[in-house]
Amino acid sequence: MSNVYKVIDEKNWKRAVHCMVFRNSVEPAFCVTFELDITNFLKKIKEQKYSFTMSMIYAVSKCANEIEEFRYRFVDGKVVLFDKIDTAFTYLNKETELFKVVNVPMTDTMEEYIYLASKIASEQREYFTGPLGNDVFQFSPMPWVSYTHISHTNSGKKDNATPLFDWGKYFERDKKIILPFSVQAHHSFVDGLHIGRLADSLQKFLNEY
Repeated sequence: MSNVYKVIDEKNWKRAVHCMVFRNSVEPAFCVTFELDITNFLKKIKEQKYSFTMSMIYAVSKCANEIEEFRYRFVDGKVVLFDKIDTAFTYLNKETELFKVVNVPMTDTMEEYIYLASKIASEQREYFTGPLGNDVFQFSPMPWVSYTHISHTNSGKKDNATPLFDWGKYFERDKKIILPFSVQAHHSFVDGLHIGRLADSLQKFLNEY
């Protein structure tokens, strides 16, 4: 989806040393799982008859796009910062029980995104349309189980800095609807501090939508 980016001058970049240290790690990505309160959000999107999955993809992408660290990538060995990140998500074919990977540009509103994502997902026939670009957030929800931890396959490509977001089956606790949610990110760019900022921003969005 060829979004615009700028190449970072690593000699004058405050994160240069940290990036180099984590980039050379055996496993440069780390994954954090936490819970989100979706009580209000779920009620609102049900009233609007929106897809929960596509609504969550939009919500997460909007919040992550607002945090610079989630928009850094490696391109041709160089560190770059994208102006905007689009989306790629798994979509289950209920007949074959196999998933396809669907690429959808990020939009200004949730209504626009859900319409576009639904259209592209329903019309796409291929399971895979090609290698994913750098300029996406990946989503692979697992709504069949309320997990407390999740891990992911590893391509072995240390410069693969695409964040991966997942969530499990939501459940009720103390009259609230709770969603297990996980974030996998490349430590060259993202620290626990930034995961925390995303968690706070996303929870605020879910509360106020």
